[in-house]
Amino acid sequence: MSVRAYGVTPPISTANPTPRENNLNDLLITELKNRGSFESEQATKKRVEVLSLFQKMVQEFVYKVSKNKNMSDGMARDAGGKIFTFGSYRLGVYGPGSDIDTLVVVPKHVSRDDFFTVFEEIIRERPELEEITSVPDAFVPIIKLEFAGISIDLIFARLNVSRIPIDMTLEDKNLLRNIEEKDMRSLNGTRVTDEILQLVPKPTVFKHALRCIKMWAQQRAIYANVFGFPGGVAWAMLVARICQLYPNAVSAVIVEKFFHIYTKWNWPEPVLLKPIEDGPLQVRVWNPRLYLHDRQHRMPVITPAYPSMCATHNITSSTQQIILSELERGAEIMNQVSVGKKNWSDLLERHDFFHRYKFYLCIVAASESTDEEHGKWSGMIESKLRLLVQKLEVTEGITLAHPYVKDFSNTYLLKDNKIEDVIDAYGNIQGEPFLNLLATPTEEDKDEKHIHLTKLFIGLEINLTKPMNLADGVKKLDIQYPCSEFYNLCKGWQTYDENIHQIQIKNVKLYDLPNDVYVEGEKRPVKITKKRKKDGKTDKQKRPKSTIPTAA
Repeated sequence: MSVRAYGVTPPISTANPTPRENNLNDLLITELKNRGSFESEQATKKRVEVLSLFQKMVQEFVYKVSKNKNMSDGMARDAGGKIFTFGSYRLGVYGPGSDIDTLVVVPKHVSRDDFFTVFEEIIRERPELEEITSVPDAFVPIIKLEFAGISIDLIFARLNVSRIPIDMTLEDKNLLRNIEEKDMRSLNGTRVTDEILQLVPKPTVFKHALRCIKMWAQQRAIYANVFGFPGGVAWAMLVARICQLYPNAVSAVIVEKFFHIYTKWNWPEPVLLKPIEDGPLQVRVWNPRLYLHDRQHRMPVITPAYPSMCATHNITSSTQQIILSELERGAEIMNQVSVGKKNWSDLLERHDFFHRYKFYLCIVAASESTDEEHGKWSGMIESKLRLLVQKLEVTEGITLAHPYVKDFSNTYLLKDNKIEDVIDAYGNIQGEPFLNLLATPTEEDKDEKHIHLTKLFIGLEINLTKPMNLADGVKKLDIQYPCSEFYNLCKGWQTYDENIHQIQIKNVKLYDLPNDVYVEGEKRPVKITKKRKKDGKTDKQKRPKSTIPTAA
């Protein structure tokens, strides 16, 4: 009987697991359970119920739009509409608090405008709705929801067909004919996820290994496509490739091999789960021989579904260095885990981002508006942050610009305070006494003036060995140009209003970082002091104040 081959090369090993590897695997599953990686049966049942409700809402949405376009009652009901899931939920690696990535597929007479008006109205009428943010001008237009305690990301795709039956699948490449590029990008999420599951030898082994790698990447703060790190689908494909190379291995071995293989990988050689396919469309398929832009991808991980794309095109020079350094750390720890000198919790130790650098940039997005409006403004700034990273990393004197993968947000009542004073106080520890005096709005204060604030951080590794701007004999780092370019980029947003939206970039030293960046269990760093003898006495000498960096 022939054994199915997976991937673009033969496997490295088809060996079955040893007793030691099985034991290591049991310890891995126990660690994942102890860390709350798995969701309860009851919570999973609730997700299924919510998705079932959304399926009915989508059919109601298509019916309503069809009737508005003068279709008969029978044709309007027959037009259908269907939801598909993708991402962590579809892959079966979701946990408590994970969102559900959901695709809404509709027939050709239903438009994207209908999605952001008619469907949004249907959602807003539901009592289960807690929060909603629409981002129609995103690269992939999206509606983000908190619904019945579950986070849901809804995206939209319109097919060039007159009806969407409930048993429709998205495998047929011909469904991609005559549709808009935004619709194709939306469809790709589900098509890629489904292909990944078909391209791994043992789905359960893949899922447990992916749970571990996802948790590791989140703990080490290198999980976020928008900031220039691999996102969920890229990590899934990286794990899937190792599963193909070791088809009979247990999850613990897949994790071990993951680190050892990717530390030695010959980047920018692409990671492929199957050969890149041709198809029926005149669309761009990833091809570095043809396209200069594709040649610039630093760590290409290529989606298996037609048309193949690079899932890691956002990786910059700095984020690549950080990813490779974390892979090296992972490989070293796995060497120790496999001989019993360390355990899985050592691999999954939390990052040290807020202890690592002497200097940080704090980017503050502020708006005197609604939660929803502020979400759009801060979300737009977040989506552009990697462009600031790219500008910083080519600035003389900066060897690394490291974006942090989460934001920090607060809302305050303004009362008689000026917006500028609140923004100035936000983002460093000196401003916290002033901020602590400000009230946080309650339901009764909804008509009062208040300000929403979101801050993002970039850690800077600086090397001023070369002579630079030698004013008064002091070396200074000038980052005015990249910062002012970033200001202008953000202020060029099509719905920017200078009366509502503000942005500020400030430099913050390690010891001036605000308290909220130190989460539970992480202490503020202690200032390094030296003891020296002076006239037979001992005193403390603080680290000298630095003159860098100077910012816009």
